[in-house]
Parts: sequence; structure tokens; C-alpha cells
Amino acid sequence: MRNVFVVGAHTIRFGKYLEKSIKDLTAMTVNGVFADAGLTKNDIEALWFSNSGWGEGGGQTCIRGQVATRPLGIDAIPISNVENACASGSTAFHQAWMGVASGLYESTMAVGVEKLYDENKVAVFAGFLGGIDIEKCAELVQSLTGFQMTDDDRREMEAFRSRYPVKSGGKKKKRTGLTDSLKEKLKTARDNFVVFIRLGESIGYDKVIALSKAGSGDHSPFMDVYGFAARQHMKKFGSTPEQLAKIASKSHFHSTLNPNAQYQFPVSVEDCLADRIVSWPLTRSMCAPIGDGAASAILCSQAMVKKLGLESRAVKVRASILGSGRDRPFGFDEPEIGERLSKLAYEKAGLGPQDINLAEVHDATAYGELRQAENLGFCPIGEGGRFAESGATKLGGKIPINPSGGLLSRGHPIGASGLAQIHELVTQLRGEAGKRQVQNAKIALAENGGGALGAEEAAMCIHILEAPAKKG
Repeated sequence: MRNVFVVGAHTIRFGKYLEKSIKDLTAMTVNGVFADAGLTKNDIEALWFSNSGWGEGGGQTCIRGQVATRPLGIDAIPISNVENACASGSTAFHQAWMGVASGLYESTMAVGVEKLYDENKVAVFAGFLGGIDIEKCAELVQSLTGFQMTDDDRREMEAFRSRYPVKSGGKKKKRTGLTDSLKEKLKTARDNFVVFIRLGESIGYDKVIALSKAGSGDHSPFMDVYGFAARQHMKKFGSTPEQLAKIASKSHFHSTLNPNAQYQFPVSVEDCLADRIVSWPLTRSMCAPIGDGAASAILCSQAMVKKLGLESRAVKVRASILGSGRDRPFGFDEPEIGERLSKLAYEKAGLGPQDINLAEVHDATAYGELRQAENLGFCPIGEGGRFAESGATKLGGKIPINPSGGLLSRGHPIGASGLAQIHELVTQLRGEAGKRQVQNAKIALAENGGGALGAEEAAMCIHILEAPAKKG
């Protein structure tokens, strides 16, 4: 396999873009990445387009990449559409890397675009059902009872809430009377009805009724799986909600330094703990927000990098690994997908976890960062909470994790998240990250997982990147 380099990377600021289309967001990042690389559409030989929700939310079930890029004059070249749940963007990057590494192409592009935000919150959370085995969703709902809290869990939660009572925050929306209240109720009823009919016709009304009992319009039942995993880690290894809050607060701080982050405000450890509980021990501040976004990357062979004169900003891909989860019981006794794939990535790169200077990891919740820090070998299994508590993962620490703010604060528009990680690492390795710059950043790692199939993520990518070689 040939050496491959990232010569362009870009992301828009993640957020809520109700007024913009997938095509609009695509144009924003494609024009941005061309400007970053100093290239044009004529330099690209193949493109991989990442998106998960356009079919569900907008009806564009097929040829998404061709539709999104045609207005930009990108046509004729091979365009492949990628859907791999939350790992879609990193999978598109892997495929673009493989196209160059194999010798088939000299230059390729990966683009990830997603619109998740919708005024119909029920539809947003219903869209996540595509990340499970939908034919078995009724069985999944039944299995979720195994993730419910025990009496001991409830006692711990009540004690926690006594220590950290919810703070009254923000201005409450003014109601002008019965009319506004009635409008809200009618909208909620309509939103539920729309989703009920759409899902009922697709998977069966009996399954929809079963699903509706497992969650509400602003709470995905799958957060209970994250909560369960965090509680099990607390019981087995002694990790604490305070450590999770430390992780979340750190990521919120990092995002204040990132102009592309959806959230750009600090959240103290105390405020993370005093926030609304989503699924014990996870509070709202410990969970990624809903939003839209787009990100992209351009990859080239070494010969093309030299031809284009891009050596000074070309970031080498030392390893690109894509894998799938396996069927196994829940627990900490067997290596998880992140641990298995990271070993493959380290072997491919000829490096070890001690060589990594910074990382972007998949933190749909603060517990996700804690667990992946362990799986990636940055600390021993069971010590992720204490590792974060020590300050090791903050800017200036031993190994800064999610200097972008991560999914928790940068945002998590599914099809774009993996490529946003690549953009952050490329920016850091070029030394262009400004106030959030990691000092002496030479080697960086990205981990991005997606989907839920049993005890593990259905898909995961791990990439290891190296800074441009210095002249002289």
C-alpha cells in the first residue's frame, strides 16, 4: 500500500441550520476544503459522500452524493455513498484513503453532511432507530429492561441529587395564555402522529407502540445503555459522577477555543453535576447535542503531493482501520472493539499509545471518552475516570483528548462527525489551532464508532495521522 497524505481539511461550524439544505451545507464545506488545499474540482478523481439521515428526513434515499455535489460541478468521477451510522464520516475517509493507498487514484475526497435538527423532536429521535437492527426493535425494547436502574442505583441517584440539586437556569418562555398552551399541545400531538404513522407503516404499529413506552420525545432509550455502562463501570472500578463531570467540563472549555464548535461557552464541573439527569449518572451537560453540520477532506498520493508542492502542509496517514463489532456479552472481561482495532492501528503505524500526542474520540456521552481512553491504551482499563480527573486529558496535559470540544460541545451531526475529527487533527498537526494548539503535536489519533448491535458499536474507524515533515 502506498503512503497517503491529507492535503485539505475543512468543517463548518456545527449548529442549527433550518434554513439551509443538504446541498447548501455541502457547498460550504466543499468550497472550504478546496480553498484549504489550493485545489479545484478538476483535481479530484473520486469522492465518497457520507450521510445517514437524508433519506429518512428528506426522502433522498439514493444517489445522495451525486445529488449534493452536482450543483458544484462535480460529476463524471466515481461518487460512492457511505452510510455507517455515527461512523459514516470516518468510513468515507477510510474509503478515500484506500482509493489512494491501493494505487487506483492519485487524489480523492471525503465529504460528510448531516441535518439532524428539526422542529419535530420526535422525528429526530425516531431517526436514530436506523442505527439498530430495526427488525428486532421490539426485542431490543424488551432487552432494555435489563438496563433499568436497581434500587441501589436509585438510592445513589437520590443521594447525588441531594448533593447537587438542579439549578434553576435561564429565562422561562413567557406564556401569553391558553392559546399558546393549546398550540404547543396541538403541535406535540401532530408531531407524534406524523412519526407514529410513518414508523407504523414501515415496521408495524405494534412495534411503534412498544417503542413509545421506552422513551419520550426528548429522550432516546439508547441513552439508558450509556447510563447502564457508566453505572457498571462505577460499580466495578469506582469511577464517579464527579469524574464524568470533569470530562464534560473539560470538553466544554476546549470548545470555547474552537470557532467551529456548536457550543462555545464554559460549563463548570459543579454546573455539569447540577444539570438535568438524562440517564443516571449522565446529566444533560455530559451528552452531545442535536445539530447540523458538514466536513470534508482531500487525500493525495506522495507523488501528487510533491507535484502540487504541498509538502509543508501535507499530513501523513500512518494508519486507517475500519472494523465491525462482534457478538459478545456485556462486560469488561473481554476486549471491546476500540481496544481490538486500536491494536491493529498501532501495529500498522509502527507506534504505540505512548507515541500519541493528542486524540479525538467518540464521546456521545462523557462516559464514551472515559471508556475510549482506556480502550486506546492511554491508561489502564478501569482508570479512565482517575486519568481524566488528574488533568491528563486537558490542554497542557499528558495527552489532550478532544481539543475541539468533542461531540459533547463541537456537536454531533452524524455523517460529518468523523471528518470533523480529521479536520481538528490536521489543524493541530499543522500547528494552526491557535489558542487550543497542542504543543509539539506530531502524532494524533481519531476514534469514531457508530450504531448499536449488541454490546458493541456496529462499526468503528481508527485513524493515526502524522504532522508534516519540517524542512531542513
